[in-house]
Amino acid sequence: MSRRRSAEKRVVQPDSRYDSILFTKFINALMWDGKKSIAESILYGAIEILDETQDGPDAVQKAIANVKPSVEVRSRRVGGATYPVPMPLQPHRAQALALRWLINAARARSEKTMIARLAAEIKSACEETGTAVKKRIDTHKMAAANQAFAHYRW
Repeated sequence: MSRRRSAEKRVVQPDSRYDSILFTKFINALMWDGKKSIAESILYGAIEILDETQDGPDAVQKAIANVKPSVEVRSRRVGGATYPVPMPLQPHRAQALALRWLINAARARSEKTMIARLAAEIKSACEETGTAVKKRIDTHKMAAANQAFAHYRW
């Protein structure tokens, strides 16, 4: 990581179907080996499954909002010891973590297809249950437990 200047943020084009930058980021995070059309079909298929019970695009946005963390724990080295220091998150970092946690939780599920796994994980995240929401809760608990080291934040 360079100390001279930070990398500039890339501008992401909105997706073709819903005209949403969030869905483009979701597709890019879901993509493996450059197979963007497969990632698109997985996300859009999951939204179609969600459309049967609720509004699909709104469910995805609600799930991401429920999974987004507000703090994270980072390691700081002070005087030869490493301390877990709770740090507030920037909105783009919180969104990236939420997308990653949703996708990893969906991949770990036992449904037959990735479309069904993603739809089930999004549905459970809307109801504030599921692995991705548990990950957010665990992160917040860890940050609260290490609040004593917050003065090492800089």
